[in-house]
Amino acid sequence: QVRLVESGGGLVQAGGSLGLSCVASGSIFSINTMAWYRQAPGKQRELVAGITSDGSTKYADSVKGRFTISRDNAKNTVYLQMNSLKPEDTAVYYCNADVEVVGRIYGVDCWGKGTLVTVSS
Repeated sequence: QVRLVESGGGLVQAGGSLGLSCVASGSIFSINTMAWYRQAPGKQRELVAGITSDGSTKYADSVKGRFTISRDNAKNTVYLQMNSLKPEDTAVYYCNADVEVVGRIYGVDCWGKGTLVTVSS
């Protein structure tokens, strides 16, 4: 069983910065891709940033140059540093990880419960 727990969400003024973290725990053999998604009210969930086990990254066009995703494999943790925040960044941010579980053949696509980020004007 694997759990993902996000932290770091909160209220921040436009132009400010906020850092999110997500820790994976449980019977983990290894973690492949880790990613951050977000879902704003009335909108579809979208990929914000992703990072492979080798450190290759991908970002949504809307956050390029402002957000940085990173990971610490030893701690099974992924981070999202968000700078120059805009009101349109307001959303629930979800951690996602493709986890290889000990004793299982297939990987498991795991999700955290989300952390709310609110950016005020």
